[in-house]
Amino acid sequence: MRVLIPLPDREFDVTEVAVPWRILRNAGHQAVFATEQPGTLPAADPRLLTGVLFGQLGAATQAKDFYQQLTKADEFASTAAWADLDVADFDGLLLPGGHAPGMRQYLGSAVLRGQVGRFWALGRPVGAICHGVLVLARTKDTATGRSILADRRTTCLPKYLERLSYLVTAWRLGRYYRTYPAYVEDEVKAALDDPGSQFQRGPITLRTPGAVTGDTPAFVVQDRNYLSARWPGDAYLFARRFCDLLQSTPRPES
Repeated sequence: MRVLIPLPDREFDVTEVAVPWRILRNAGHQAVFATEQPGTLPAADPRLLTGVLFGQLGAATQAKDFYQQLTKADEFASTAAWADLDVADFDGLLLPGGHAPGMRQYLGSAVLRGQVGRFWALGRPVGAICHGVLVLARTKDTATGRSILADRRTTCLPKYLERLSYLVTAWRLGRYYRTYPAYVEDEVKAALDDPGSQFQRGPITLRTPGAVTGDTPAFVVQDRNYLSARWPGDAYLFARRFCDLLQSTPRPES
């Protein structure tokens, strides 16, 4: 099956892109990457490759290895343009996250939101992790004017994690961990009809698992054809559950 993965030109999260790509590929699926302009060679947040602060807080070794493999893959070097996509050509949509300033190109794009809304209307599998949930929260249903997430259960980057990351690093990196003035969790909750029942924060955890096995600390939320996760620590479980969702959702005959 073909899975669309939109990206900004730079500074996306290493783990949230490379891990799902590797797991999708291992399962026999095809990832198609798209950027704002066709043929752009995107690049992950370099701090996550070298270590955000004193060599710490970066991506785990396996995720970095997957990213190096991804940079050599043909599909990564032949990106389509967001505006040129025919979303009906895809079986699934996966929206990764990232918090660095370069992510605003992707998180704030009206063109991308239009394409996401069109894909959402098809009822096919959609997955979003961390800041990627913001793209869905900001996408409006053309019939109702509400967010397409308005009636869905979801998770996203929890406020406590975003705040803690900022407080630990602000003395050196400023607002590197604050993509927008509003916290991701607050904006996502504002898009929901009943945030108290629909938003699921998941268990409090500060440890990012770095292996394919051992999903105990990981957390995802599935509501019908929609799957969400919180942060890089959920990436392996998120990717495997998304593969399950693809397999269990037969594509309509054309």
